[in-house]
Amino acid sequence: MIRTLFTLVFFFVFQQLAFSQQIVTYSGQFGTVGDKIEILTDSNSNISLQAAMKSHNFKPSSSHVPNLSITPNSYWIKATVVNNTRDKNLAIQLAQPIIDYVDFYEFRHDSLIVENHSGDRRPFNERVVKNQTFIYPINIEQNDSVTIYLYLKSGKQLMVPLYVGSEIQTFENALTKDILFGIYLGIIFVMIFYNLFIYTTVKDKSYIFYVLYLAVNLITQTTLEGYTFRMIFPDNPDIVDMCIYLSSAAIGLAAIEFSKNFLSSKTNTPGLHKISYAFWVIYAAACVLALTRHYNQAYQIILGAAMISSVYVLAMAIRILMKGSRSARFFLIAWSVFIVCVVVYVLKDFGILPYNNLTSSALLFGSAFEAVMLSFALADKINTYKKEKEQSQAQAMDALQENERIVREQNVMLEAKVDERTHELQVSNDGLNKAMKELKDAETQLVESEKMASLGQLTAGIAHEINNPINFVTSNVKPLNRDVRILLDAVDAIEQIANADASAAEKQKKINAYKEEIDYDYLKEEIDQLLSGIGEGASRTAEIVKGLRIFSRLDEDDLKKANINEGLESTLVITNNLLNNIIKIEKHYADLPLIECYPGKLNQVFLNIISNGIYAVRKKFADAEGGLLTISTSFDDTSVFIKIADNGTGMDENTKKKLFEPFFTTKDVGEGTGLGLSIAYNTINKHNGQIQVNSEIGKGTEFILILPLIQK
Repeated sequence: MIRTLFTLVFFFVFQQLAFSQQIVTYSGQFGTVGDKIEILTDSNSNISLQAAMKSHNFKPSSSHVPNLSITPNSYWIKATVVNNTRDKNLAIQLAQPIIDYVDFYEFRHDSLIVENHSGDRRPFNERVVKNQTFIYPINIEQNDSVTIYLYLKSGKQLMVPLYVGSEIQTFENALTKDILFGIYLGIIFVMIFYNLFIYTTVKDKSYIFYVLYLAVNLITQTTLEGYTFRMIFPDNPDIVDMCIYLSSAAIGLAAIEFSKNFLSSKTNTPGLHKISYAFWVIYAAACVLALTRHYNQAYQIILGAAMISSVYVLAMAIRILMKGSRSARFFLIAWSVFIVCVVVYVLKDFGILPYNNLTSSALLFGSAFEAVMLSFALADKINTYKKEKEQSQAQAMDALQENERIVREQNVMLEAKVDERTHELQVSNDGLNKAMKELKDAETQLVESEKMASLGQLTAGIAHEINNPINFVTSNVKPLNRDVRILLDAVDAIEQIANADASAAEKQKKINAYKEEIDYDYLKEEIDQLLSGIGEGASRTAEIVKGLRIFSRLDEDDLKKANINEGLESTLVITNNLLNNIIKIEKHYADLPLIECYPGKLNQVFLNIISNGIYAVRKKFADAEGGLLTISTSFDDTSVFIKIADNGTGMDENTKKKLFEPFFTTKDVGEGTGLGLSIAYNTINKHNGQIQVNSEIGKGTEFILILPLIQK
């Protein structure tokens, strides 16, 4: 009875002790252990290691990533790690790069075996692992345990993203962070050099403001992520620590000044423009506090100013957008996404979102997206200036033409009063005839230019399509030649065996041995495969040549019966190289009757429309999947219907009205002449047909061609 009672009491006490102590159990999964640690607050920063070990004031943490905020306090972190795996090479990672002081102590069975003192205020080479985060390898046998003490103190936001895992898992996590930052670094450098190049062309000072903003942003993110300390100033912790405060203030001011310049706030929102100077005072005060070692107050002011300035810039952009500014739209998208990423980063700090490489890198993602979108915004701003200039030039031209018209009318009135009117009219008529001839010559040259463009696209398409089967044939010739030589040598060898003085059985044995030596069965199988490949390549080449013969009737000027489906197929062969194996083609062909037409000219119409569709799809999707081109044909008693649809960028009503005007194009300079659809429209009219267009911005465009079966 007494023994049973003692057992129950012992079990109860043991259970209470087990519940009172936080245990980090490693079972092979790498992850945060913030909810398995205990935290002791050191308000006066005077608790020693021995005092902390004896203290009963440790409080268990309930958060995966404890947020200790911005305070002058110091903190002791205690964790007991138990290894349930065979891998004894474990590691602890404190993934917060900007902590002023980090002291690490490892105890095994109450014996101190590892001690390390590091942090942003100490030289970088004092770290156990040379990484911008704090990584501590620990060696624990299976079912054994160690106790870890961490002393933390910082003048900045103090987060405790503490991870436990194997050494390999820990270093892979650190490498993933480096790769993400490398991608961000590449994007920002590309944006900097790209916009510097644009500045040398357009000489717009907005690009200089933007490049400076990107440079400050790059320096700030590099410093906050710990790479400045790791890569640039490893022996100057005081410089790096001060850079954190100064660069954080600089990025706030750079963002405000760039926004003011880009949005022309002095003109569009003069009241808000004046408020911006208050931020200079606030950020300057924060820098002074940092320089005088009031770190907590400085960082709190910087964070508060950053939040208020973000709202300020957002309000200014919305205000200017309401006035109809296109540039403000791009800016607002970029700034809104960046603010969302900031919110994600903050929610991660408060434990609402999980702490991982994605959420901890949210500022990098937002900064990279903002950089790209603002670059687009600058480009759109320049295009807007260009269009306004073109409109001004067009208005000046209209005024000049109006003046010329008035002058001509006055000349006609004066000519009516003189006897030489008839002679002058004849001279004027001769001039008009000459101008008409020059106009026709110019029209002929432009049409020929468009034909040459089609011929160039034809040549590129055929070269691309025919190169693959030809390469397949040529690559099979060499191994086939080798195998045939082996067979010829085999014939000679067998002939020598047959002529030798030996019995038939011995000869057969030698022949079988020789066939096995050269792997005769595999040789026959390989020759069959090589011949089959050559035949397939030759067949494919013949199909491409047939398509070329169908398509290349550009100069036929006689009406003839033709198969529209064949013309569409031959055109797709030509444009196949533009698809990049990404854009999908859906074909729905009806069994069409032959129609009277000019086949070569219709093929050119198909080429222009399909090429434009591919351009619109690539402009929307770039190199991503999702692009689709749909071609369908049908007919009734009198007409054939060809529908060519894409899911590209689409167009608005204003663009549709100008679609078939000569020289009108939405493509960039050098990418189109503006004659393709004009020629297509005239060709369809020449066939007594119709061309209809359905389009919607962001959803795509559909061309419907209606051609009569018989030309009357």
